[in-house]
Amino acid sequence: MAKKGISVWLFSSLTFIALIHLIEAFSVLIFNTEIRLLQLYPFINEKLPTITPTTYFWISAAATFILWGITCVTAFENPIEIFLNKILSDAKTQSAVEAKILEEKSEVLDAMNETIESNNEILAQVRDIIYNIRMEVKEVEPLKEGIEKMKTELISLRKEVKKLEERAHFQNLCPACAKPVLPEFKICPYCGENIKLPLENVVSVKQYR
Repeated sequence: MAKKGISVWLFSSLTFIALIHLIEAFSVLIFNTEIRLLQLYPFINEKLPTITPTTYFWISAAATFILWGITCVTAFENPIEIFLNKILSDAKTQSAVEAKILEEKSEVLDAMNETIESNNEILAQVRDIIYNIRMEVKEVEPLKEGIEKMKTELISLRKEVKKLEERAHFQNLCPACAKPVLPEFKICPYCGENIKLPLENVVSVKQYR
C-alpha cells in the first residue's frame, strides 16, 4: 500500500505540472503571450524557447493525458482484485492440468477396458472349451465302464481257461483235496496225501465228495 501511495502522489504531481504547462500553452495560443514556465528548467531553458506554441501545446496535452492515465491506473488498482484474478488464473491453470491428467487417465482406462473385454472374450472361449470337454468326457464314461466290464469278463475268462488248461494237463485228482496233480506225483503237493494207489481203488472226485 505504501508503494501504491507514493506512486499515486508522484504521478499526480507530474500530472499537475503537465496540466499547468498545458494551460500556459493554451493561453499562449489564444492570447499570443510569451512562454514563461519553460524558463524554470535551467539545463534546457536555452533550447526550449525554440519550441513553437503549437508544439508546446501538443506536448503538454500528451504529457498531461499520459500522466493522468498512469495516475488513474495506479490509483484504481485494487490489490484484492489482483489477488482474486491471480487465484482465478491459478485455478484455470490447475483445471487445465487436471483436465490433461484426466484425459491421460481416460486413455489408460480405455486401454484397461479394452483389455478386460478381450480377457472376457478369451474366458468365454475357455468356458466353451471346458464345457465341450466335459460333454465329451460324459460321452466317454459309458465306454470306460464298458471297457472295465470287458476287462473283468476277460479276467474271469482267463481264470476259466486256466482251470481248463489245468484240467487238461492234470488228469489225476488228489483223493483228499480233489486238486489236480501230475500223474508222476506219488504225494499230493497240496495236502501231502499218498495218491499212488491202484487204479481200482481210485475214485472220482464226485464220488469222493
